[in-house]
Amino acid sequence: MINSPSVDVLIRKLGTDDQPVSRYALCVVASKRARQIIEASQANPPAGPEIIKELAVAAKEIADGKIRCVKD
Repeated sequence: MINSPSVDVLIRKLGTDDQPVSRYALCVVASKRARQIIEASQANPPAGPEIIKELAVAAKEIADGKIRCVKD
């Protein structure tokens, strides 16, 4: 469960004022990004004892506005 940032904040960040995204869309976007992070970390393992969950990193990137949701 993601506590910080909250799900509502993430939904607002991914969507626009005219068209908010659904919780399902948030889940899809966050899980795709988390899988990308996992693949990258397998190629280059992190150097250090600190372990941060990939989904938490994806949620932080969404909250920071680094990740956008684009409909095909």
